[in-house]
Amino acid sequence: MQATVFSNDADGVVLVTDTGRRLRAPFSAFAGSGLIHVRPGQRLSVELGADDQVSRARVVGIGEGERID
Repeated sequence: MQATVFSNDADGVVLVTDTGRRLRAPFSAFAGSGLIHVRPGQRLSVELGADDQVSRARVVGIGEGERID
C-alpha cells in the first residue's frame, strides 16, 4: 500500500493512506530501508503486520536488496 508522510515526531512518523486512514509508523518500521529522514508529503510504500500496525516503510528502490525495474 502507498501512504504519504503527514508528520514526524519523537515517537515515529504519522502516515496518511490514499483512503485517508492515519497510521503511526514506529522508527523500527524503517529499519533496513536506507532512509535517514522522511519529510511531510513524501510518498512511501508501507506494509501492515498481523496487528494492523505498520511493520515496514520504504521507498521502492532505496535500501539493501531493493531494485527499480
